[in-house]
Amino acid sequence: MITKTMRGLAAAAIALLPLLAATPAQAVEALPLADAVRQLPLADESREGYQRTSFRHWVDADRDRCNTRMEVLIAESRVEPTIEGACKVTGGEWFSYYDGFTLTEPGGLDIDHLVPLAEAWDSGASAWSADRREAYANDLDAERSLVAVTARSNRSKSDQDPATWLPPLADARCTYATDWVATKLRWNLTVDQAEADALAVLAEGCGQESVEFEPAS
Repeated sequence: MITKTMRGLAAAAIALLPLLAATPAQAVEALPLADAVRQLPLADESREGYQRTSFRHWVDADRDRCNTRMEVLIAESRVEPTIEGACKVTGGEWFSYYDGFTLTEPGGLDIDHLVPLAEAWDSGASAWSADRREAYANDLDAERSLVAVTARSNRSKSDQDPATWLPPLADARCTYATDWVATKLRWNLTVDQAEADALAVLAEGCGQESVEFEPAS
């Protein structure tokens, strides 16, 4: 299982790899949000050929009997979660930062792909291999990629980008923009003009935000 502590230890280990390995690992990059937005490659989007099944998700990549959904629920619970059977999370406490609600029943939560699968497809994932799309859909190596939020907020968002949808909680919008940009940079995904313009406007009001990301392997 991936806990917050284990994620932190994993990040520390990654940071040490350039000192320990003959071949250095990719370093974590950090940029002010406005600069990070300008780093995003601009391109038109196309949803031609998209099917959600093109992204195999909620797998058990490390074979510990906890699938990706369960891993995120365990990692993001603010209290020790209740786990039954092989790995079924039945209780805990989760804060949905999109809308500011706290939940104790996992059934009320969706695990949101911060950059939706359809949006990823539009932005470059259509050219990826099936294995890379699976890695994207189950990305537990970056805390920004997947987030537990209320089902209502996730379904309101659907597959929209920041040009047409932002979290209903205004205080969450700078964090959301930062997470969005970090995920797109991590996976080398493009933005269209409307999306780039919306992110630039958001960045103007989020001067203290810094985007940190490690390029996906």
